[in-house]
Amino acid sequence: MSLIRPIAGLRPAAGRASDVVAPPYDVLDTEEARERAEGRPWSFLHISKPEIDLPEGTDPYSDQVYAKAAENLERMKAEGVLTRDEGPRYYAYRITMESHVQTGLVVGASVATYDENRIRRHELTRPAKEDDRVRQIEALNAETGPALLAYPAAPDVDALIAEVARGEPDMDVTADDGVRHQVWIAADEDLNRRITEAFDAFPALYVADGHHRSAAASRLAAKRRQQAASPTGEESYEYFLAVVFPHHEMQILDYNRVIRDLNGLSPQEFRDRVGETFAVEPADGQVRPRQPAELGMYLDGAWYRLTLPAERIPDDPVARLDVSLLADHLIEPILGISDPRTDERIDFVGGIRGLGELEQRVDSGEMAVAFALHPTSMEDLMAVADAGEVMPPKSTWFEPKLADGLVSHVLDCGSAGTTEGTGASSGARPRRGPGRHLRRRRRRPPGPRGPGGCPKRARAGRRRPRPRAATPPTRKRARTPGGWPGPD
Repeated sequence: MSLIRPIAGLRPAAGRASDVVAPPYDVLDTEEARERAEGRPWSFLHISKPEIDLPEGTDPYSDQVYAKAAENLERMKAEGVLTRDEGPRYYAYRITMESHVQTGLVVGASVATYDENRIRRHELTRPAKEDDRVRQIEALNAETGPALLAYPAAPDVDALIAEVARGEPDMDVTADDGVRHQVWIAADEDLNRRITEAFDAFPALYVADGHHRSAAASRLAAKRRQQAASPTGEESYEYFLAVVFPHHEMQILDYNRVIRDLNGLSPQEFRDRVGETFAVEPADGQVRPRQPAELGMYLDGAWYRLTLPAERIPDDPVARLDVSLLADHLIEPILGISDPRTDERIDFVGGIRGLGELEQRVDSGEMAVAFALHPTSMEDLMAVADAGEVMPPKSTWFEPKLADGLVSHVLDCGSAGTTEGTGASSGARPRRGPGRHLRRRRRRPPGPRGPGGCPKRARAGRRRPRPRAATPPTRKRARTPGGWPGPD
């Protein structure tokens, strides 16, 4: 089973990428999305956040929201804003944010290998968020938000991707946040074959971000597999939209914590309690941790550098993470927060917002203390996934973010990468031979169709009754003049 396959992507038509490109659906709330899409009728936010086109106050999980997403997608296709590639291909994708550059590949990632944990994850998912992604994919019959994957360092694979990313890109757009997105299309079949084979040599790929997207794709594939008349395992729903980068090019920023109160302690009492476990050193300014097991703490208008002694750091791949060290040695035993997923006293601040955001939230009185963490490394993430473990919530903040709308994956009836059942042109229609008017055959009425117009497995249940065998005619008995049966 191949880890990845090329896909026939749905993407902006030539010159339309800047009209379409949008941030991921989950980094904006509804009001922010409405503001970003104002005056941009072709922004992909009209598909990923379709509630912006409905009256204010509309429940973003109502049926009409998913229907609006499908309507907007069809409109963009009908108006020629989005176009479909006719055959399978890979897409090199480069993101540039200031001095940081990473180049990867847009692919169809195998659902089967995800289910077998060869595409490995490190986070738990929430059923409600999975449900939302499943409903969105079903409404669109397409996957539009890619999962972010990583592959272990492999110079030969890097070289193949570089071979795709030569010359002028097919799409080149700088988003309104200043991040540049470039895409090159690889239509060469031999190059695509070599890429597929090179990825098949990896023992595993890793989900970096997009656990709900990939879990939703797995659920949808299982459902369609069950509905299909005769599934082959090569249908396009057996592959989910992903962008895979070399792990050493990916950038994880710090994911910091702010706490609403000190659990009944005064600032001095709290500092004393922290000093029982950590070395506490006052600092002249902001503290950005320089190494693992080192933390910055902002309390009562002052910064402190906290260091955990080496003998307290375990070997376990999860317990040794800085987010775990902070939780296990400070947040739970001193501040009394045992479940950061549900406790409203804790909040999380992505490193892209800077340490000034931590100061502002404490100085405003909203929060009592803030902690700056050293970023989790990709090596740590891969070690946790390899061990089959789960990271604590809010352990990683990836930057830059993938854009929505540059390449989407349509779920066809045929194998991954084809355009069967989509209306996309795939060549000239074959002509009938001579005498066709003499050989007209009666067409069998079409069977039941499932999502995307694919043939659907007949429903199990009551069978049509078999016709009874003909019974031999019975000999009529003679009747008497009074109408009564006569003797045999």
